[in-house]
Amino acid sequence: MRSPDGFAEFVQARSPALLRTAWLLTGDVGRAEDLLQTVLARAWRNWRRVARDGNPEAYVRRMLYTTYLSWWQRRWRGEVPTETLPDSAGSESMAADSAVRITVRGALARLSGRQRAVLVLRFFEDLSVAETAALLGCTAGTVKAQTSRALAALRLDGDVRSLFSEEVGP
Repeated sequence: MRSPDGFAEFVQARSPALLRTAWLLTGDVGRAEDLLQTVLARAWRNWRRVARDGNPEAYVRRMLYTTYLSWWQRRWRGEVPTETLPDSAGSESMAADSAVRITVRGALARLSGRQRAVLVLRFFEDLSVAETAALLGCTAGTVKAQTSRALAALRLDGDVRSLFSEEVGP
């Protein structure tokens, strides 16, 4: 079956950015790839409608966030066992940087799906409150409330707080 006009070019040009956003949402490369593949498959089936307004990326990004939220509501959020332990870092700064990333990723994972999506859109994608609300299909007030609750939860998170207490020093 032939690809719809402009779809292959869109995928080639925008997939890296979309995959980066999917990874920020899921926190896992494999899940991010699955999320993006699912969204692109849906976009391919409806490409004429998706590309109709001349801004298919906005449509696909909205599909990415809404699909993520529907997945997040269904997925199990428990421990994921591994067969091997991660390699130890070569230097203390690499180990510290890695510990910070792991701590922040864990704290983000403990937020609700909507709170995490709002933080990614507002602070990584650098969208305004209005743009975030339009993308998620909610009101600006909901975006502000979710942002406030998410940031408050991060401030109260013991693991995140320990990062700042270690950095302060004597």
